[in-house]
Amino acid sequence: MRLRHIEVFHAIMQAGSISGAAQLLHISQPAVTKVLQHAELQLGMPLFDRVRGKLYPTPEAQRLFVEVDKLTRDLVGIRRLAANLKSGESEHVRLVATPAVAMALLPAAMTPWCAAHPKARCSLATHHTREIVSALLLGDADLALSLQDPRHPGIKTEIIASGAMVALCPLGSPEGRAIGPLRLTDLRSEVIGLPPDDPLAGLLHHAAESLDDGDAAPLAGRLTVQTYQLARGLAEAGVGVALVDPFTAASADPARVRLRPLEPTLTVHLHLLTAASAPLAQAARRLVKCLQTAAQAHLAQLP
Repeated sequence: MRLRHIEVFHAIMQAGSISGAAQLLHISQPAVTKVLQHAELQLGMPLFDRVRGKLYPTPEAQRLFVEVDKLTRDLVGIRRLAANLKSGESEHVRLVATPAVAMALLPAAMTPWCAAHPKARCSLATHHTREIVSALLLGDADLALSLQDPRHPGIKTEIIASGAMVALCPLGSPEGRAIGPLRLTDLRSEVIGLPPDDPLAGLLHHAAESLDDGDAAPLAGRLTVQTYQLARGLAEAGVGVALVDPFTAASADPARVRLRPLEPTLTVHLHLLTAASAPLAQAARRLVKCLQTAAQAHLAQLP
């Protein structure tokens, strides 16, 4: 039996007549009759006895209906699942981000996404880029955000936003009392350092090396931190100048620090990371759009 045969047979069994089945299926009575006749011809046996214009299921039809009814319920579930997948309501999205990106962007991005997908679920986690790559490759995450391109053959990378590094200068410091771009060679206050293997630290190191005098000394500091949020907090407390990504800088307290773009400009990219072999589902793609919007809103707050 073909799927159309099964659908018409099930409708007749439910309605008890050709006319009732036609109403259930929203088709004409001749169409129902034609499909039923074709089904019986293929089966090589009648499914209904015709008595005075009425249909009475044969014993074979009664037995067949038990299995057809199970299949029909499965088809209803498939249609419902397809509709949910289209709207993203039944999906479970697993997002991982580096700590700085998560704190800066996820609250703003999740608000509109949750409103648009009231039945969808999302798991949020923070890891460093190395752990993020493992999570994506093992299938423990669907998508991730990082300021670093891992350059891994199994990871697909897409830049979804870009901004420039910013100096967070305590208002009482020489750098905080000035305005406009801040040259690396003009740094006089304590600089809150980043680990040597940090991607932003690498940008700063190369920029310092490219200066005319080749002097990287201004970037050397007594304090080294692991997270950009801690660097921001120390700058807000007046400990020193923090050189951070634009997303962390956008959430800094303007009553405590002055935001000054660096000179030369050091561009920071926000990377969307996914497993190369696992395309994103509907709800995940919509979450990416919310993340892009949140990132652009943060960048718009910068001087």
